[in-house]
Amino acid sequence: MVETWVANDTGVCRRMSTPMMIAVYFTIWWIALFAVLPFGVRSQHEEGDVSEGTDPGAPVAPLLLKKAIATTVLSGVIFAAFYLFVKWMD
Repeated sequence: MVETWVANDTGVCRRMSTPMMIAVYFTIWWIALFAVLPFGVRSQHEEGDVSEGTDPGAPVAPLLLKKAIATTVLSGVIFAAFYLFVKWMD
């Protein structure tokens, strides 16, 4: 198991375990997802092709797979920076 030491306010070091790092990564992933979701979205109203029974603000092509991949890459970079910061603080 990979363990990283994190210092708290009192200067006492404690371990950051693998499950904790996974939890931090997925928290970063969800926050990054909500930041990435609006990029490149065009509504039905903007395209001029509103389907009957749908909201005019509904996206035409949300491109969710592309956004999930971009979110994964972005969150990996952010997590790597976080991990290096934690290592530097040790």
